[in-house]
Amino acid sequence: MFIREASFEDLEEIKNIYNEGIEDRIATLETETKDLAYMEEWFQNHSERYKVIVAEEESQILGWASLNPYNNRCAYAGVGDLSVYIKRSARGKGIGSQLLTSLDKAARANGFHKIVLFTFPFNESGQKLYLKQGYRQVGIFQNQGVLEGKFVDVMAMEKLLN
Repeated sequence: MFIREASFEDLEEIKNIYNEGIEDRIATLETETKDLAYMEEWFQNHSERYKVIVAEEESQILGWASLNPYNNRCAYAGVGDLSVYIKRSARGKGIGSQLLTSLDKAARANGFHKIVLFTFPFNESGQKLYLKQGYRQVGIFQNQGVLEGKFVDVMAMEKLLN
């Protein structure tokens, strides 16, 4: 397994993995799958500081993670928002841990002091991963979004990098 910074050429595979996460309804409130044009714009909005990394094995991308802006107010410049998605066939094999460890290093190197994430309370495998990586539960937003026509709660988690 090789963790590296993502390139423009990786976007098709990143998109496919993201769309699996959207379809599986376990990791995002997004309901519409994304096309390549959407992903290209998303990727271009990730500056030097906001990294996108991939886990690659035998020239195949098995997962990706990104550090995203949390809030555009300058007071929050040291806080990043995390996204992590693993290919269906590769889930449960430790790829998420490797991606999070690598992203932590990139966040520290780019002046972040904290990473936040938002997950569904029913995504137990995701929560186990985050807790193992040093995240803590902050709280639950009740009825934060709608998925499949029903309100869903969203759990906030954080990790201090200092």
